[in-house]
Amino acid sequence: QVQLVESGGGLAQAGDSLRLSCVGSGLIFSSFGMGWFRQAPGKEREFVAGITWSGGSTYYADSVKGRFTISRDNAKNTVYLQMNSLKPEDTAVYYCAADFGRSTVIPTGGAQYNYWGQGTQVTVSS
Repeated sequence: QVQLVESGGGLAQAGDSLRLSCVGSGLIFSSFGMGWFRQAPGKEREFVAGITWSGGSTYYADSVKGRFTISRDNAKNTVYLQMNSLKPEDTAVYYCAADFGRSTVIPTGGAQYNYWGQGTQVTVSS
């Protein structure tokens, strides 16, 4: 049974930093590209960042480029999202997702991901 478990969310003030982690089990982690998505209340889920299976390539939404960094440690079955210079508009539930395949393409559509975590809440106050 595949599980993705996020952690690291919480309350932050504008300008603060948080690091989210997502640990995978029940899958060959290095066979999956990984992505982070978020969903704010009343809004559609949106792509935040993605990383290829090897960690060799990353891709970011324009809204987080330069502030967020995605990375992974395949030995620990973990993907991270370092979030710096947080803004109130970053408030959302953050989800990690796994995309099967050792592709060099990072999908931004949620439908292209095979497995999802349960999400972790990030709340940024001004």
